Amino acid sequence: MPRRRRQTPGGFVYHVLNRAVARLPLFEKPADYAAFLRVLAEALHECPMRILSFILMPNHWHFVLWPERDGELSAFCRWLAHTHAMRWHAHYHTSGTGHIYQGRFKAFAIETDDHFYTVCRYVERNALRANLAQRAEHWRWSSLWRRIHGDAESGSFLSAWPLPVPQNWVDLVNAPQTVAELEALRRSVQRGCPFGSPDWQKQTAAGLGLNHTLRPPGRPRKAAHDKKGGLE
Repeated sequence: MPRRRRQTPGGFVYHVLNRAVARLPLFEKPADYAAFLRVLAEALHECPMRILSFILMPNHWHFVLWPERDGELSAFCRWLAHTHAMRWHAHYHTSGTGHIYQGRFKAFAIETDDHFYTVCRYVERNALRANLAQRAEHWRWSSLWRRIHGDAESGSFLSAWPLPVPQNWVDLVNAPQTVAELEALRRSVQRGCPFGSPDWQKQTAAGLGLNHTLRPPGRPRKAAHDKKGGLE
């Protein structure tokens, strides 16, 4: 698959995730999903953003986003989550009862080579992995469904990818991902570290001030001293 050179910070592709508080349901019925998509359309008008892939799950959502300038990612995700939360509280008459999202969204940068396809597969097969659909393209609340089943209007907020879409993409999405792929992706989700080849990870983490995300978790070990005060 084709590769691209490393982007500038304002041009990185990002995976973005946000979850409900205590994993409570964000979407309990089809109307809840549809309401979120209406908010999403408004968010694109208020804070333009290139959406490459997405999926809505009962208690969380994933997006693969491609901002053009610094600051756009945060502005878009804040507007989307804040407006959705207000509409959700208004619909369920729960205003003043607290937050519905855990907090700020989680995000990590993606290298636009095979790693990009890996992340988009991970996003678009979420419902299949959770046994919510027999095939990934059957889950209506996803970019994959929209590309296959949606009309031009319903899929209009999806942007072109920075890489070509493989002709066998649907089959690739439905194929299981390896344990190594899933572990690497979950590490990036949890720590916010860039997802890509080792050299690209290091360069990108340094450029974005994220070197700490590549270090092993836990406090660094202190050097041991001998009785004379020197290092052992």
